[in-house]
Amino acid sequence: MLLNMSYKWWILIAVGLFGIGFGIGLAFTLAMPAAIANLLSEELAALKELSALLVPFKVTTAIFIFLKNASALLLSFIFSPILCLLPILALTVNGLLLSFISTIVAQEESLGFVLAGLLPHGIFELPALIIGEAAALSFGVIVILALFKKEVRKLLLPSLKRNLRYLVLAFALLVPAAIIETYVTPLLLT
Repeated sequence: MLLNMSYKWWILIAVGLFGIGFGIGLAFTLAMPAAIANLLSEELAALKELSALLVPFKVTTAIFIFLKNASALLLSFIFSPILCLLPILALTVNGLLLSFISTIVAQEESLGFVLAGLLPHGIFELPALIIGEAAALSFGVIVILALFKKEVRKLLLPSLKRNLRYLVLAFALLVPAAIIETYVTPLLLT
């Protein structure tokens, strides 16, 4: 069954994993807002320090953001044959963190502030994450199956080629996401 799955099913699985992480994060944040705020206080402080280094409206900032996101997707793809752990963690943890931080920022600022900070670049970055991690899941599963079924090994190269095309598409979506995050998002948050 897993061998015959079209790519849209891998996309749905990736969306589901991201949604599970987001839902868990939202439930915990709403149930225990003070505990989550305390848990994330160090991470938020580190993010503020990093954002101070990433100067808006600089090409180097856009390049850094692109390389950080692209390298995360690439590592997830490369290590996906290890039980698909990295793609699963990347999707669920990103969903979890997005809900944690969005909820806390919405309570401190406003929902409009959160949306202004996320939507412009998120319309490219979130699909890039989903597409890239779906490719990683698809490739990871075929490699794992090929270890146990000799007849699956002939599908490795075609699967690699197909999934690399999706990974390249994800990288392409990360370019406008990084540019928007560098040049547009700061204007909306001031």
